[in-house]
Amino acid sequence: MENEVSTSGDVYSFGILLLEMFTGKRPTDTLFNGDLTLHNFVEMAMVEQVANIADPTLFQQVVMGETSSSINSSRNQSPAGIQEVQECLTSILKVGIACSKELPRDRPDIKEVVAQLHVMKNTLFGVGAHGGRRARIVA
Repeated sequence: MENEVSTSGDVYSFGILLLEMFTGKRPTDTLFNGDLTLHNFVEMAMVEQVANIADPTLFQQVVMGETSSSINSSRNQSPAGIQEVQECLTSILKVGIACSKELPRDRPDIKEVVAQLHVMKNTLFGVGAHGGRRARIVA
């Protein structure tokens, strides 16, 4: 807003990028006018409607993975269920919301964001405390 380059501005842009990628909507979408922004849209839906605002292709990939997994039973990795994907989406969207707060002082430091994303990745892909791997999501 101040036309200055800053790490806080980069964090904001990253947050908006996350929201765009996982909702499939752009901040310039005709849905967003007046006080409704992409940030507000996602924030309002976080309580119980994550599946409704998420890009539907994310869930289609999970369902297709389950189908191909049941056909090809020789795989040792089982796909994540819809619930796990929804939990992951919720976590990612929360990061996007935190990063895209209006005031720069309310945004997290990028180091905090990276740490949160690593925790999500390790949880999602099953890297245990001892470095071992658990079942992974097959996309």
